[in-house]
This record gives sequence, C-alpha cells and structure tokens, in this order.
Amino acid sequence: MNRLLIAIALSLSLVTGCAVNPVTGKNQLSLVSEAQEMEIGRKNYAPLRQSQGGDYTVDKALTSYVSEIGQKLAVVSDRKLPYEFKVLNNSVPNAWALPGGKISINRGLLTELQSEAELAAVLGHEIVHAAAKHTASSMSRGMLIQGAVMATVIGTQGKDYAQLAQLGAGVGAQLITQKYGRDAERESDLYGMRYMSKAGYDPQGAVDLQRTFVRLSEGKNQDWLSGLFASHPPSMERVENNVKTAAELPKGGIIGKERFKAKIAHIKRTKPAYEAYEEGREALQKGNLKKARKLADKAIGLEPREGHFHALLGDIEEKSKRPATAKRHYDKAITLNDSFFYYFLKRGLVNKRLKNTDAAKHDLERSVQLLPTANAYNSLGNLARAEGNLKSAKSYFRRAASKDTTEGKAAYSALMELDLSENPQNYVKLRTGLDNKGRVKAELYNPTPSDIKNIVIAVHFRDASGKIRKIKRIYKSTLSAGKKRLIDLQLSDIPKQQLSKAKFGIIGAKLAK
Repeated sequence: MNRLLIAIALSLSLVTGCAVNPVTGKNQLSLVSEAQEMEIGRKNYAPLRQSQGGDYTVDKALTSYVSEIGQKLAVVSDRKLPYEFKVLNNSVPNAWALPGGKISINRGLLTELQSEAELAAVLGHEIVHAAAKHTASSMSRGMLIQGAVMATVIGTQGKDYAQLAQLGAGVGAQLITQKYGRDAERESDLYGMRYMSKAGYDPQGAVDLQRTFVRLSEGKNQDWLSGLFASHPPSMERVENNVKTAAELPKGGIIGKERFKAKIAHIKRTKPAYEAYEEGREALQKGNLKKARKLADKAIGLEPREGHFHALLGDIEEKSKRPATAKRHYDKAITLNDSFFYYFLKRGLVNKRLKNTDAAKHDLERSVQLLPTANAYNSLGNLARAEGNLKSAKSYFRRAASKDTTEGKAAYSALMELDLSENPQNYVKLRTGLDNKGRVKAELYNPTPSDIKNIVIAVHFRDASGKIRKIKRIYKSTLSAGKKRLIDLQLSDIPKQQLSKAKFGIIGAKLAK
C-alpha cells in the first residue's frame, strides 16, 4: 500500500476508528458509521438473494416460520435493528448476515437441521454478527490493509446463476463470503446461545448443531465446504465452548423437534426434486439435452410449483433452438414466481430472437431491476442501437462492459464501435516525455480488446511569438489490443522552452477491422 493511502486510513481511524461493540460493550475498530451499515444492508440484501437462487416462494409459510423464530431472538438482542429473515431457494447449506440485520438462510441448510432450537442457534449466531458489527469491523480492517472499500464482484454460493450474477451485489458479496475471525465466531456462539435462552429455547440446540457441523465437515461434503463452513468453520473447540456456555445457562427450554419437522416437511419431501433439477442443469451444461429434459420432467413431477424447474425446460428448448417453445416454459416460470431475475432475462432473450422487440425490452428491463447483468444490458444495448437510439445504446453497453465476461467483452466492442470516434481518449492511453537527446516521445497504449488504427495526437503549444498553435501527428499503423508503442512525435520545430508547457491529447482513432 502506498504511504498516502496509509496516511488517509490512519487519519480516518483517529477520527472514527473507535466504537463500542453493542453486544460486548468493548471498544473495537470501526470506520463504518451506523448509517453506512444500514445502507450496505439495504442496497445489497435483494441483489444478493437474487444472485443465489432468489427467495424460496413455493412454501411461503416456511419463510414466515423462520422469520417468527428470528424475530423472537431479535427482540432479546442487544441491538435494535430492522431485522429481516429470508429463506433462499438454494440447496447449498448456508446462512449469512449483512450489516443492518439482513439475514438469510438457505433451503439446503434447513433440511439438515433437526429442531427449532437448532434453527434458533443458527439465526441467533447470525443476529450477533449483525448486532456486534462484525462485518463492519471486518470492512474497517480491510480499509486499513487495502486502502479502499472491497471490490464489487459478486461471490455467489449458488451454482445455477453464478455466471450471470456479475453486476448486482456490490460490496455485500464479499461480506457474506469472508471468514470471520475466531473472536467474532466465539462472540456469536456465546451471545447467540444467550439470546436463545432469553427467547425460551434450550441452548443445548447450539451444542447439537455444532456437533452436526463437525461431523459433516469431517465427511468433506463439497456443498457444506462451499457453503456455511467457508465463512463459519466448525471445530471441536467450538463444540466444547458451547457445552461450557450451556452449563452456565438455565436448563430446559423449547427444543421443538415436532413443530420444526412439520414446518419443513414440504422441503424435506421435495428435496429429491431439487436434486434432480441440479443434476439436470449439470447435464445441460455438458450438452446432454435428453438427460437434462428427463431430469427436469422428474423434478416437475415431484414439485410442479417450482419456477426453476420450468425455467430449466426453457433453457433446454433454447439450447435446442426452439425459442417459441422455450418462451412458453419461461412464461410458466414467471406465472409461478414473478420476482426472480433469471426468468425475465431468459424470456427477454428469446423474445428478442423471436423479434418481439417491445416484449423483449420489457422483460430485460424487469430483469435488471431485480438484478443487473451484463447479458441483459448488452441485449438492451443491441435493441437500442437497432432502433437508432445510440445514446441509450451506449449507456447500456457501458454498464455491461465493466465485466470480464463474454457478454461484457461483446458490449465493450459494441461501445467502442459507437463511441471511439467521439471519445478516443477513453480507449487509447497516452504518455509523453523527452528522451536523452531531447526528442519528444509518445507511448501509446491500447488496453481494449480490439485493434485500433489511425490514432491522432494533438499537440497544443505557444510559438515564439506567444501565439497558441495546434499540430497533429497521426499513427497510421495498427495498435493491437493490449499492446504499447513508442513513437517519435518529431516536434523539432517547437521551441525547446515551450515543450515543457505543451499539452498532448488523443483526438482521433478508428477500429482496425
């Protein structure tokens, strides 16, 4: 890190670096204000859920149940926040909390739990992470180490939508995939169990939960390793600590095995449907359309109300080059769940192929409202360009071009076609200086994925009489993508005393096709 960033970070820490942990009462580092915490949670909660399969909507009573348990714990927490609890339609066993009390638990974790007390242990643990500002503290440490806020590339646990969800979740993505420090995990275990006890639950549920986690981690189940254990690594130490904590808390309380079993009965019963779906999506990715279709049909037979399964059939038909049939499956998925970005994105793309321009634009715009993706923005840009609306086209392409994906690269190339002649300085980088013989040299750099030619360099200077003059130098050769070129600008006719005051800029360039 350079010294300036260190100085900035240290000065910030002196002003706002010390805050009281609302749970423990101890001082801890914090460069993130409470208002910023709330904003991070608010802005990132919805797109992060979208990127990981969306909310589980087939059994909405399940989310109400999870929220009921979560709110019982939130009431007794040490920090009053606008807590929210959602169940995600994701088979990976995981749970996470964003700053501001925005908490999610995956369908795949719920099917592994054995009681309401274990669910309370999971939610209580996540509540403490939010209440104790653990993520905000981690961000603050990251600012001091890196000198900047974390990068905005989404890190999703879900496998189905990871390649699409590239634009939508900001800093939150890294906040839910980072590993908490051991002290933060100990605090969350300890105070989470205290919250359980205050809310009327048997803290033994937290002991049972950690024992289950240790057993599953030893089995090296890949889904577990990529889910909850990535950010909350289990250990026998945590089991032993929970045993000690449970001994210090009042005995007894709600275990709720039967109630929990009844509440999760539907996701337990339909678990084979999601297993078939995931196997079907893998088959589709490998090009085995017959197997993928058979598995999709099996999933729908077990759970006809799940939009993901119908969307898989849409993807199979799209791959089979039957867009009209694909559209009917996406229609069904949207009928079942009109709040998931992927269905609108894929229907928008097939509507575009079917020349249903207005419908395509409507669907693609709806998809980016739910979760911005390079795919949707690139397609919207192409539609706008076809209509002659070049200003909108450039705006869409610019949003898509920020990502290093196939669609992002295509959008960047399209943006260059429309914008290079007007703003060549945005695509060709220029540095100038004198060599050891006093000659003015220019280093041209093409950081883009496209070859560029006819680069025009303008030089503004004052002549011997003090009059401002401009001359041009053209580099007609092709400057290949990612390459640099050093050229002599041949400015021997400019008075040497004026060279240091001369201004240089790129004023023209063309794509080399």
